[in-house]
Amino acid sequence: MEKIAIIGTGLIGQGWAAVFAQAGFEVAMYDSSQKAVERALMAMEKRIADLAEFDLIKLSDAPQVLQRITVADSLEEALDDAIYIQENGPENVDIKKEITLELDAIAADDVPIGSSTSGISASRYCKDIAGRYRCLVVHPINPPHLHPAVEIVPTPWTDQSIVSKVNDVMIKCRRETIVLSEEIDGFVVNRLQGALLEEAFRLVGSGIVSAEDLDKAICDGLGLRWSIMGPMQTIHLNAPGGVTDYVARYGEMYRGFGIGPYDDVDWANIAKEKLGPELSQRTPIAEIPEAQIARDRKLMALLRHKKQAGVETSKQ
Repeated sequence: MEKIAIIGTGLIGQGWAAVFAQAGFEVAMYDSSQKAVERALMAMEKRIADLAEFDLIKLSDAPQVLQRITVADSLEEALDDAIYIQENGPENVDIKKEITLELDAIAADDVPIGSSTSGISASRYCKDIAGRYRCLVVHPINPPHLHPAVEIVPTPWTDQSIVSKVNDVMIKCRRETIVLSEEIDGFVVNRLQGALLEEAFRLVGSGIVSAEDLDKAICDGLGLRWSIMGPMQTIHLNAPGGVTDYVARYGEMYRGFGIGPYDDVDWANIAKEKLGPELSQRTPIAEIPEAQIARDRKLMALLRHKKQAGVETSKQ
């Protein structure tokens, strides 16, 4: 059984432990704080039991999943024979550099060191580390065991073989990997969330809408569609001729909203050169009507689920 080391046993580390253990990996957790370890052990039993209760793992598999998770008495023990390291330290560049230096000194040379950081580019703390070629960001959505998406962000020095190895591990864990070609502040998920929150704060702050009604716009509007397909696939299906047609129809309307600095983003050119070819390969123009029907059926299934779960408004 292959082994993965988790450094830091807070909420993110616990979520990762559940992810890796479900995938059949042996998981060694380590934390310099004994209290954190004790809390993690108690929490893991509850997390695994909850997954079984909601049929996300088989009830009969729950004991085995939990047994795969152990606590190491030392960093050396945690890293011994590990094929991958997931670091979950505080959001602090100096602390991450200190932790990564220690990990790099102990772990075998070919073992990737992934960080769960939400916004610190790995190059900020690993540039002076000998093993910087195996350092990268592997950012989960919190909580990791309930969100399949994982961002993989290499530094300018990260070997492609390391990126591929991490991607393979995540796919084995049934994660949906978002592999960036280069570093950018905030990565992808938090940049998207930040843009939405900026406008949300503006709308609420100016008194145009209440926080409750703004949440409805996501929970009962955009979020429904986005939970089954992203914004790009959404607009591709919302015009007869796909994404290029959508931009031709509505691009100027969005510019008229005055929301952001659209002048440096050429929607039409990006739609033609990048989005159109990619989205049309996924869903050819001729198949859009059929894809719309499939989308609507998924939406109906989602609405039925929300109704059955008692989640009828954004208040829940």
